[in-house]
Amino acid sequence: MALFIFSLRYIAPVEQVDALLDEHVDWLRANHAAGRFVGWGRKVPREGGIILAKGDSREAMVALAATDPFVAGVVAEVEVIEWAPGFLDDSVAGLAG
Repeated sequence: MALFIFSLRYIAPVEQVDALLDEHVDWLRANHAAGRFVGWGRKVPREGGIILAKGDSREAMVALAATDPFVAGVVAEVEVIEWAPGFLDDSVAGLAG
């Protein structure tokens, strides 16, 4: 299983983002329950967010990212970055699977 970073960037006013926030959080929680997401949070300043994910292929993760209500609702765009850690501190070593 590979590691991925979803880097979201808002492309609409924050009021439009907030209108989809509950759906987005439900999507995050469902993917966490399914074992795909291991963490997420807002960028500071609030211009988007980051999702840490695990998946079998880049193609599958790009398809998954497209189902984010923020992306599907055209209030954010997402960059999916495959990440091969060279080192993980013991406090986060579980990310590697």
